[in-house]
Amino acid sequence: MARTSVRERITIKGLVTGVLLIIFFLASCTSKTEYEQVKERELKSGKVVEELFLDLRLGMGRKDFYGTCWEHNKNGILTNGAHYLQVLYNPILPSGKVANMHFYPKFEEDHLYYMPIEILYQDWFPTNEEFSIDNLMKDVMAMLEKWYGEGFFEVSNKGKTVSAMVKVDGNRVIRVHKKNINTVRVEILDLRIKDFTQLNKQDEEV
Repeated sequence: MARTSVRERITIKGLVTGVLLIIFFLASCTSKTEYEQVKERELKSGKVVEELFLDLRLGMGRKDFYGTCWEHNKNGILTNGAHYLQVLYNPILPSGKVANMHFYPKFEEDHLYYMPIEILYQDWFPTNEEFSIDNLMKDVMAMLEKWYGEGFFEVSNKGKTVSAMVKVDGNRVIRVHKKNINTVRVEILDLRIKDFTQLNKQDEEV
């Protein structure tokens, strides 16, 4: 049997290494979640989207936020709510039902970068199926698609026990999920500042 030369062994080893690197690269690409792929694509696009609602926006200063809320308060649009998210808005959802929408942002270096929102039917009570959390979720999603357009997609953990609807537009990501039997939570985050993994880690350390 002919023996391979040193040069041939080096060439074969290089080819094997190259093939393994290609396989590893393809595996790492395909292992990314849909959310990670969309997030990378949107951030690379350079598109900047800052709109929230009611003239509020990502990146606005703390003083501007309070000033805008005060103007809406004078016009009867916003009030102080009995909730840890202190500002209360009462939008009419696409179904025609009125909602309690509580919100209050977080700031980084005096600029708004994260807006948590909790929404429930104003007339909710547990024995009426009309006000179920599933109906509320559909109602909230219809409102958000009217505000922000279509393009939400579902993400979940590995065990499929927790899921959320997500939309990424440039630097702005919106996450929507059922919090409990009567509340839908909406979170809007500026990816130029933090991702949800960083935000969750920060909350755990507080």
